[in-house]
Amino acid sequence: MPSPLRRRLLPLAALAVAALALSACSVSSGSSGSASGDGKGELVWGVDGSLLSSGKMDPQTSQLDVTAMVQRAVLDSLVFQKADGSFVPWLAKSWDVAKDGTAYTFHLRDDVAFSDGEKFDAAAVKANFDRIADPATKSAQAASMLGGELYKGTEVIDPTTVKVTFSQPYAPFLQAASTAQLGFYAPKVLTEHGADLAAGGKGVTVGTGPFVLSSYTPNEEIVYTRNAKYAWAPEGQKAPAFQTLRVRILPEASVRSGSVASGEIDLASQLPPNLVAQVKGSATVKSVQVPGLPYSLFLNEKNGVFADQKVREAFTRAIDVDTAVDKIFFGQFPRAWSILGPTTPGYDKSLEKSWPFDKALANKLLDEAGWTQRGADGIRMKDGKRLSADWIAWTPVSDDHAALANAIQSDLKSVGFEITRETLEPGAYNAKYGPKTFDITDWDFSGVDPDLLRSHLATDGFQNASSVSDPSVDALLKQGIATTDPARRDEVYAEIQQWNAKNDAIVPLYVTSAITAVGDKVSHLGFDIYGRPLFFGTGVK
Repeated sequence: MPSPLRRRLLPLAALAVAALALSACSVSSGSSGSASGDGKGELVWGVDGSLLSSGKMDPQTSQLDVTAMVQRAVLDSLVFQKADGSFVPWLAKSWDVAKDGTAYTFHLRDDVAFSDGEKFDAAAVKANFDRIADPATKSAQAASMLGGELYKGTEVIDPTTVKVTFSQPYAPFLQAASTAQLGFYAPKVLTEHGADLAAGGKGVTVGTGPFVLSSYTPNEEIVYTRNAKYAWAPEGQKAPAFQTLRVRILPEASVRSGSVASGEIDLASQLPPNLVAQVKGSATVKSVQVPGLPYSLFLNEKNGVFADQKVREAFTRAIDVDTAVDKIFFGQFPRAWSILGPTTPGYDKSLEKSWPFDKALANKLLDEAGWTQRGADGIRMKDGKRLSADWIAWTPVSDDHAALANAIQSDLKSVGFEITRETLEPGAYNAKYGPKTFDITDWDFSGVDPDLLRSHLATDGFQNASSVSDPSVDALLKQGIATTDPARRDEVYAEIQQWNAKNDAIVPLYVTSAITAVGDKVSHLGFDIYGRPLFFGTGVK
C-alpha cells in the first residue's frame, strides 16, 4: 500500500434478512435518448466518502475507488471505454499505436477548454502525465497505470498532437488512459495548487469535465455545478441535463439506502446486499459485478509462519469460504476462485472449484509442517512457539468484513491456527504495513486490465503485501505488459493465476458488485464498466 488502496467498505446489518434478488442490469457506457427535466434540477447522490477528508480528493494520488468515482464529474480522459471493453474518442479524436507497441500518438480535439478558461492541448497532457510520473508526487497507483518505470515521457508534437513513449511495449495503456486516475487538471492549477489537489476544493479541482466543483465541505458534501460550456462528451453521449450534482457524504450504508427509499436523496452508491430490502417504492437497484482483484487475504511470506508454503496452503484450505460468503452476503456476491474476477479479461475459469474447503487436508499439511504439538487452548505449537498470525485491518472496518473475519478466525482455530486481528487507524496501519511487520492484510481492487496484478505480485510492486519475490512471476508480468495479442495475454495471466493457486500468496474470497439504488426522479442514468454512475445525458424530474 502505503494506503488502504481502493477498498470498498460495505457495512452489514447485525440481523439477517431474507436473501434478496437484485435487479440485474447490463452496464451502459452512458445514456441514450432524451433526458427528462428542465435542465435546472439538482441530483443528490449519497456515497461513503468518509476517507476523502484525509487528503484523498486527487485521483492522480489517491487509490480509493470513491475518489475516482466522484471526481469523474470534473476530470475527462483521452479515451472512453465502453461496456464491451472497446475504446472510443473523448478528448482525443483519434490515436495511433507504434508497430512495436512502445508509443501512442493522440490527435486531440481543438475545441476543449478547462473550466478556468485555459485551453486543453498537448502541453496540458504532458504536464499532467509528467506530474503523475514525478516521484515527488507519490502517485503510486496512477504512476503504475502510466507504466511506472516503463514511462519514458510525453512529447508535444504540436498543440493538438501528443506522443506518449515507453521503454518497451505497454499493452494496458489505452485502458489506463480511459480512467479518472489519468484525467486532466488545468496546467495553471498544477503550477499554483499542486500541493492542494489532495485536499480538493473550489478553484483547485479544475478540469474539463461536465461539472465544476463549486464547494467541498469535508465529511459533509461536495457540490458540483454543470459546466455550461461542456460540448465534448464521449462519442454518442450528451452533457448532463441537470444543473447541480450534490454529493452527500453518508458513511453509513443503511442511511444511504433509507434516504433513497424516502426520496431524501436521488441516488445511493456502495450498497451492500443486505440493505437492498430498504430500497422500496419506485426506486430501483442496479448491480454490476466489478472487474479486478476480488476481496482477498494477502499472506506475508517474509514475516512469520507463512514463509512455509504448506502453512499457507493449510490456511487456505481450512476456511469454509462458500458458507461464510453465502451467509454474510446473502448469496449475492459469488465466492472467488482466482485473483482475477470473472468479468476481468484473462480470468482463468479452470480454477473454479479447484481448492474447496478441506479441513482434513489442512490438518494434514500442518502436521507435515511440524506443527504437531498443542497448547492448553488447542493452538498448535512447534519449538515452543504458537502457530499464530497477525491480521491488520484498516479502519473503519465494516460489519460484514468483521463478520467474515470472525468466521475465518473460527475456522482456523478449529485446526489449531490462531489468528489475531488488529483494526488500526491509518498511521498505525502504515507503521506495520510499510516494513511488512504483519502476517495478513485484506482488500479488493477494481481494474479492467489484468496488469493490475503487477502491482500486487511483482517483486517491486507497490501493493505487494504478500512480499512475493519470484523471478518467474516477474517475467510473466513483464510478458503481460509487452504482449499485444489478446489470446497470448490471456495465456500469460492464466499462468500467473495458476501460480498463485499453487503458492497461496493471495487468498481470494468473494467477488463484489457495485450496487446502486436509483430514485424515480432520475432518468437516463448510465454506468461505466466498473458499475460507477455516469451522468452523460442524465436528467432529474
